[in-house]
Amino acid sequence: MTPMRKRALAAQACIDRFRGRAYEPGKADCVQLAKHCLHHLGRRVGQGKLPAYSTEIGGLKALKRLGFNSLVEALDGVGLQRIAPAMTLPGDLMALPTEHPLGALAVAVGNGRVIGFLEGEKGAVIMQPHAFVAAWRTL
Repeated sequence: MTPMRKRALAAQACIDRFRGRAYEPGKADCVQLAKHCLHHLGRRVGQGKLPAYSTEIGGLKALKRLGFNSLVEALDGVGLQRIAPAMTLPGDLMALPTEHPLGALAVAVGNGRVIGFLEGEKGAVIMQPHAFVAAWRTL
């Protein structure tokens, strides 16, 4: 399987699993979305890197126990290569601006679009963000 095909399948798996699914910390949120994508690309991320939690506060506390202040720091800690947001390919991860102390992650699905959880929406949506914090190459 070509790398682009693998990327496309990983992005589609994220769409299939999370699009329209209601936000639920620890089960259906941006961390689970990113982990799902990485899993489909064959990248193993242990619980020690992105810990389990059931509330946003619990997630933030778990990150802090691991020495991270945000999801951006945690993804850098996983060892993914940072790239310019304009260079993302399907299946790459992006951090979007948010006021939440954890941060917000999304998965690139192609053509400048991402799937992620957006405040005010009932579930994960495909959107075309206009601002970015960081991006990582996943494959």
